[in-house]
Amino acid sequence: MIKENSIIRKTDVINRRMFIIGAAKFIVFAGIVARLFSLQINENKKYLTLSDKNRIREWKLPPTRGDIVDYFGNVIAGNLKVYQLHIIPEQIENFNYLISRLKALLELSDKKIENIIKTKKKIKPWESIIVSENLSWSQFLKINNYLYDLVGVKPVMTISRNYPFNDMYTHVLGYVSQPNEEEILNNDIVAERFVPGMKIGKLNLEKRLENYLIGTNPIQRYEVNAYGKRINQLEFQKGEQGSRVRLTLDTEIQKSCAKLLNNRAGSISVMDIFTGDIIAMYSSPSYNPNLFLFGISNDEWELIRNNPLKPLINKSLSGLYSPGSTIKPIVALSALENNVVDTNFKVKCTGKMELYGQTFHCWKEKGHGVVSLKNAMKQSCDTYFYEVARLLGVDRLNVTAEKFGLGKKVLGDYFEIEKSGLFPNTKWKKNNLGKGWVLGETLITGIGQGYIQTTPLQLCLMTAQIANGGYPIKPKIVVNNNPLSIEEAKNLMLEEAQKNPNKKLFKNEKNIKIIQETMFSSTNERFGTSYRSRIDDPKYQFAGKTGTAQVKRISKRERELDLDIEQIPYKDRDHALYVAYGPYVNPRYALSIIVEHGGSGSRTAAPIAKELFKLIIDRHELRNQQSNFEEISI
Repeated sequence: MIKENSIIRKTDVINRRMFIIGAAKFIVFAGIVARLFSLQINENKKYLTLSDKNRIREWKLPPTRGDIVDYFGNVIAGNLKVYQLHIIPEQIENFNYLISRLKALLELSDKKIENIIKTKKKIKPWESIIVSENLSWSQFLKINNYLYDLVGVKPVMTISRNYPFNDMYTHVLGYVSQPNEEEILNNDIVAERFVPGMKIGKLNLEKRLENYLIGTNPIQRYEVNAYGKRINQLEFQKGEQGSRVRLTLDTEIQKSCAKLLNNRAGSISVMDIFTGDIIAMYSSPSYNPNLFLFGISNDEWELIRNNPLKPLINKSLSGLYSPGSTIKPIVALSALENNVVDTNFKVKCTGKMELYGQTFHCWKEKGHGVVSLKNAMKQSCDTYFYEVARLLGVDRLNVTAEKFGLGKKVLGDYFEIEKSGLFPNTKWKKNNLGKGWVLGETLITGIGQGYIQTTPLQLCLMTAQIANGGYPIKPKIVVNNNPLSIEEAKNLMLEEAQKNPNKKLFKNEKNIKIIQETMFSSTNERFGTSYRSRIDDPKYQFAGKTGTAQVKRISKRERELDLDIEQIPYKDRDHALYVAYGPYVNPRYALSIIVEHGGSGSRTAAPIAKELFKLIIDRHELRNQQSNFEEISI
């Protein structure tokens, strides 16, 4: 009996233990099932995404920049296909053999080979090394013909920036190149879209409009193995090209400017006197921005940098020059506006003027005789303007000059390199030089010499605002949405001036007309300084003012020698200037021309205007009727 009870108790213990174990197994199994259900059903998307991240990788490619076009839609900064050569180290069987073969096929320099070896040490084995960014077609064919012997080599076709007009627009557009660390950090959009091989604007409009031009990255998606090596391309997502930007410039006129300057140091600027559109802005000499796309050679860089004519300087915006006699219309206008002189005021010119023991010479040694305002402007009599400046004073002259754009940036929003220039007054000299103004400085300021410094574009703006009747305009080089025709812009300008008298740059409209008439006589009447460059046809007839700016003080001996320009050392020759607007009846365009060390404005600069105005006027109707494109708003 005792033995039987013992067996029963043992059986109960075993049954309880089996039940506990079974229950535990059930709980564990239920937990596993629940967890599996949670992982595979409830959190399916989460772990699928994590899995894909381990299995799938994205590679961003360099974005395609937007095109820059001229007013008529001609591409002046675009993109073209280029052929590159990449190598993938992990696929190379014998690296030294491959490098020696590429060196022979492509004629690579020892320095280039050294850079490839250094790059190989820095990157992962499956990452590409760019051997050449710009293979010629013949080189590309040669590589493809020898691919059987070049294991690990990958010929690639991609997109790069291109400037089809070479040096024609360099000082307007700038160029692109690979960004440095500071440029990446300072621009959030560049930082977000940066990939090796991407190029950004380094200068001028390419830099200023970077955020509009940059585009979005194309994306390649690849399946990779556990080591990160690409196995298979799954998808290619095309990026969006950057915005297209339309400029106000006319390529045909820009070409003509380059041809007329003919590699002489100087600048030509052309402006619409109502809309403020910059029609042409050419600085000479220039350089080819395509040289910078794939890294300029030391020899090419030294040729550009050491050129005595300074092709790196944008003379239209950064060149500072004494305006010479081109300032005389503003001097005369200021004197008329301040009731200092009138059209009957006369001065006797004997060829020089004495003041406190100092002699101020007129350009004509024997003088012009008795001259009025019209004859003084026509013959550019210095003595007359010495006297007018003396009576006017530099402070009142400064007010008028600044109204018409002198001493201020014209396109400062677009170009970091633009300089303000200087139109001095008594306060400026005291604050900056710590000295008081003297009367002799007023006299030479009245003929555009002394402290005064202007850019060619400022002189163009000054002339444009004289030509349009004395109304302010805001120059621009990028076409905004819905651009106005010239007639619409003119009417709007006049309407605003009627509503707001402060929109006028003059006190008496009659004074502006007097200046316009004197500029006409300077070009179109006998004895005018630019009479030989006149055009009799009213369609092309223009009014202008010559200028000759000294670059050094002329000694008494040099004045007595009276040397021809060819006998004077190049750097000692005067700068030649000319400002003009046309056609004289119903004017539409203004221009400024400067030829560094070109001698006299009448001899060198004015004939350029004669050739240029014919083209400008002939293209007016084409411009005015040009249909709109899609443009950006800046």
